Order: sequence, then C-alpha cells, then structure tokens
Amino acid sequence: MEKSFLKEVIIGLFIALMLLLPVTTVAAAQTLHRTVDVEGLEIFYREAGPQDAPTILLLHGYPTSSHMFRNLIRDLSEKYHVLAPDYPGYGRSEQPPMSDFQYTFDNMSKVVESFLKAKNVNKFSIYLMDYGAPIGFRIAAKYPERIESLIIQNGCAYDEGLKEFWDPIKKYWKEYTLENGKALEGFHTIDGLKWQYTHGVQNIETISPDNWQVDLQHLSRPENNDIQLAMFYDYRTNVTKYPEWQAYFREHQPPTLIVWGKNDHIFPPDGAHPYKRDLKNVEFHLLDTGHFALEEKGDVIADLILGFMKKNVQ
Repeated sequence: MEKSFLKEVIIGLFIALMLLLPVTTVAAAQTLHRTVDVEGLEIFYREAGPQDAPTILLLHGYPTSSHMFRNLIRDLSEKYHVLAPDYPGYGRSEQPPMSDFQYTFDNMSKVVESFLKAKNVNKFSIYLMDYGAPIGFRIAAKYPERIESLIIQNGCAYDEGLKEFWDPIKKYWKEYTLENGKALEGFHTIDGLKWQYTHGVQNIETISPDNWQVDLQHLSRPENNDIQLAMFYDYRTNVTKYPEWQAYFREHQPPTLIVWGKNDHIFPPDGAHPYKRDLKNVEFHLLDTGHFALEEKGDVIADLILGFMKKNVQ
C-alpha cells in the first residue's frame, strides 16, 4: 500500500515537472511587448531572454523602430537578456508635441539612459545601428564602466563615413531653410523607405514590404515629418562629437564586433574601417548586403554576435 502510494507520488511529480519544463523553455525565448513610463513619456519596448543573463541593448536607426530587431531578438534571447526600445516619435512609443519635447540626439540618449534606469540595467552591451550609434555612443562615453561590449552595424563615428549621400543634409546644416528641408522629405516617402531597405541587397524578393509599410505608419502621424527634419538638422551635433567618441574607444577599448552591410550608400564601408585605428579588440566583418543588413543577413549576424559574446562577455 505504502509502496504503491509512493510510486504514484513519484510519477505525479515527474509528470508535473515534465509539463513545467517546456513552458519555462519557451518563456525564456518569447518576446514580450511592453511599455514603461520614462520621464513622463510612454516608451514602447521589446524584451526577451533570462533576466539574469548579460543584457544586450538594441538601438534602432532612422526611419524605423524596434521592429527591425524582431528576428534578432528571437535568435539572441535563449542566451541573453535583450531590450529594444522605440525612441519618442518612433514606432509605438509616444510622440510628444515638438512644443513640449526637443527632438535632438542629446534628448534621445537621455530617454534611453532613463529607460535603462527604469529597467534597472547597469551593465550591458549595445547594438548600434544608424541613429542608434550617436545615441549609444553618447551613453557609452558618459558611462564607460557600464559598457561590456559594442556591436556596430552601419553606424558612424568617423568623418570618412559621411560621403555623397550626406551632401543635401550638410547643405541643410549650413543653410537651415524651408527649401533645403523640403528636399530631404523624400527619404521618408514610401519610395524613399523602400530604397533604404532594398538598395544594395543581393535579392530584393527576400526583403519583406512589411518593413516600409510599418515605418510609414509612424512617419505619417501629424507633425512627424517636422520631427524627422529636426533630427536631420540635429545630426550635425553628432559630427562634432566624433573626436570625443574616438577618444573613448582609445582609452577604454571596449570589445567590439563590426558587422557592416558593405553595399550601404548611406553609411558606406569607408566609415567602418576607421574603427580599427582606435580599437584593439575588434572583430570586423563586411557583409554583401545593404543598409538594413539584418533583413538579408540576420542569421549570419546573429551567429557572429553569439560567438563574439561568448568570447568577450561573461
């Protein structure tokens, strides 16, 4: 009687354990879609992975959002805690009126900094892409002790990376006029968005049109066009900070992985090579794709990140 009862208890416990294990495994890899109050703004973010694992902060570029990381989050989250916020005025985050919020890279970096504080994240690696580079480099230079590594994908910190694509934007910096701003609005039309995703890729048919349709939703909000022009104009402040960020690289030598779409017309590989001047522990890869390299080379980039993190971040 006692042996039979004990056997039933053991079998019952085993079955319960087996039922729980798949739930725990799946939960660790699920992407959660959340919002958090950051300095009075509702900031949308994606989060996945075990809370006690090293954190990777994913910082998106223009004109997109954390949506660009949807597949990478899945690929990294079994081993790492992954966070991907949308900036104010981008994706699903709140878009405060320009009369209440200055759309500058300084302000965006402060919001991300406060976001990390709200999430109680003190040590982290950063994936920096396009606009995410000047936002992330501001934080890294301010808090070098918090940075475990850098993952740079088509994000600039050197003058060599600003070639002919930037000529009309530089003209806007020099002559801040309505006419020069109007000339830049084509970048966030449907054709301009599609070009950014498809130029330089090996096979356009592999790039989902959902990308530019998702981006167009937030770009079409009232006042968002003016927000994008404000960010174009403020980009000039990033260029003046390049020497400061290069000094940060030389002094603190964060382990760095560079995964760069070499066919990118916006940030060509001319801006990738100079990192090797200042960084000693740098792993360097040029990939045969365009600006949004994750869309065509996501699996390759995920594997490179996993190998890099295993070697450099405990």
